[in-house]
Amino acid sequence: MKVPSMNSPAAPVSKASGMSVFERYLSVWVLLCILAGVALGQLFSGLFQAIGQMEVAHVNLPVGLLIWVMVIPMLVKVDFSALSQVRQHVRGIGVTLVVNWLVKPFSMAFLGWLFVRHWFAPLLPPDQLDSYIAGLILLAAAPCTAMVFVWSRLTGGDPLFTLSQVALNDSIMVVAFAPLVAFLLGMSAIVVPWDTLLLSVVLYIVIPVVLAQWLRRRLLARGQASFDAALQRLGPASIVALLATLVLLFAFQGRAILEQPLVIALLAVPILIQVLFTSALAYGLNRSLGEAHNVACPSALIGASNFFELAVAAAISLFGLESGAALATVVGVLVEVPVMLLVVKVVNASKGWYERGAAPVQRPQG
Repeated sequence: MKVPSMNSPAAPVSKASGMSVFERYLSVWVLLCILAGVALGQLFSGLFQAIGQMEVAHVNLPVGLLIWVMVIPMLVKVDFSALSQVRQHVRGIGVTLVVNWLVKPFSMAFLGWLFVRHWFAPLLPPDQLDSYIAGLILLAAAPCTAMVFVWSRLTGGDPLFTLSQVALNDSIMVVAFAPLVAFLLGMSAIVVPWDTLLLSVVLYIVIPVVLAQWLRRRLLARGQASFDAALQRLGPASIVALLATLVLLFAFQGRAILEQPLVIALLAVPILIQVLFTSALAYGLNRSLGEAHNVACPSALIGASNFFELAVAAAISLFGLESGAALATVVGVLVEVPVMLLVVKVVNASKGWYERGAAPVQRPQG
């Protein structure tokens, strides 16, 4: 089974890294979007206020459309038939599920409480503390979908395992995202309307998954070459939608950023700690259970990275374009690539250490 490439003609590939130029310099593009968004928001405040008022049932229509254009091409890459491969690496899948659904969201809720509500509280706008924590929780509750294929490729990860764990996480996310977010926000004393949360799940998970899988079947019916060519054409649309969404977000966040320039750096701290903690935990657990290095790498990396497109969309629907929650999720986009490249470098450099301590595991027959 072939894992679809994430490269496209509009995004040249760096031979040294195996990543497209866009993927490798994602943080640079986000920084440029911050500057552009803040400047445009100050120059054309009336225009962006009008865009912000284009809502139906708490859903901003322009942003919702951009999120669909951003997410659907990524979900087309996911092959849910790969769920049949799950039993080939039960231990690795088990580690992935434990870290993604039992450790990561709860540890982020704790880090948010510790840093945002306590240690950094005097440096942050007091009326946004709950919103920042909510954004961090939304970020942690959405496991990575698309970029994990890139991280896995850079570490020589098993492509079938990578595909199967992505398919399994996406399946779980359909039913677990809303209850988990509601529970954690409730623990943090943040009230979220259930109807808005469920609407976000339907709009940004269920419908895109259905549409993406329908499109996937249509494209594959024309042959693998046609499918790959279609993904290459869809890639630039996803990139443009991501950048446009970020510009909109920072246009609305411009005043808050200018008044509190340290906010982004402070919000990055718990995210950085979360990435390093969850990747180390998953990597170590796989080693202790005897999984192969090419399974441990994608298992660790999917827990460390996030489906930030979903987190951004949910934050906007629940709290609004000008909310601290939306800003916190965008900070996750800003820090993801450089930190994940660091994790990739560490797991590659430690392969010898890993294999000296990993006991061989018996695979199921058949």
